[in-house]
Amino acid sequence: MQLQHIATRAGRLSSFLREEMEMSAGLMNRLKWQEKLFVNGVPRHTDYAVAPGDVITVPLDEPEPEYPPEEGPLEILYEDDHILAVDKPAGMLIHPSRSRLTGTLANIVLGYYQKTGQASAFHPLTRLDRDTFGIVLLAKNSHIHALISAAPLEKTYEALVYGCLPRQEGQIDAPIARLPLPSLLRRVDPQGKPCLTEYRVMETYDGYSRVSLTPVTGRTHQLRVHCAHLGCPILGDPQYGTEESQALSAALGYTYQQLCAKTLAFSHPMTKEFLFLKSKCL
Repeated sequence: MQLQHIATRAGRLSSFLREEMEMSAGLMNRLKWQEKLFVNGVPRHTDYAVAPGDVITVPLDEPEPEYPPEEGPLEILYEDDHILAVDKPAGMLIHPSRSRLTGTLANIVLGYYQKTGQASAFHPLTRLDRDTFGIVLLAKNSHIHALISAAPLEKTYEALVYGCLPRQEGQIDAPIARLPLPSLLRRVDPQGKPCLTEYRVMETYDGYSRVSLTPVTGRTHQLRVHCAHLGCPILGDPQYGTEESQALSAALGYTYQQLCAKTLAFSHPMTKEFLFLKSKCL
């Protein structure tokens, strides 16, 4: 993939890259040293004087990943030349690690790109725990990743929680801190980082509820910890659940936490179109 812009003014190449093409300083510097900034097909430095009518092109080649492509099911919610949004199932890791190089969403997406002839890379813009399911938004190159990362993303989640929250809608304003190492879990702690979640009860069933959750802050395990803090742990949550919530989860047949990244809204960085995506899960 490559970016292209036809100059309508005079100026230094760097100013076009920053302003009209909205390129980050880090990406500009990397491409400069790789001699991948072209004006009228000729490699140029960032101080080159661009004239009106000159054509600026920037190839966005991505390095080969260290993990293998794999075939697998992929529920695509939206795709264009710049971004891909998929419904991640529960139990799947987002990205390979040193101990596991296969079976992740990144492997399957890379396999899909190769199968469809796309020279794209895996740049996640939203990340989910292994057992959280729903929307994952991916940029196909580092330029798009930088543009969307700098813009606001409106995210809502849906969850099935034990019991019923104290009000039909409200806020959970409770700081969160990490438990002492080697634990990776979190807890509500007055000495923790500020943390805010907005919630709305959607439906109430026999012993549990469906709620909409909007994380105003973005702390690790925030939604799970906040729901447990109110005495309404997410059903199927093995770390923050109670004996009662685990018993109800088992009775309902839930073997993983019932937390879904349900909606995602944002402005497309290239087309400027407002996109509203919705998961088909839960």
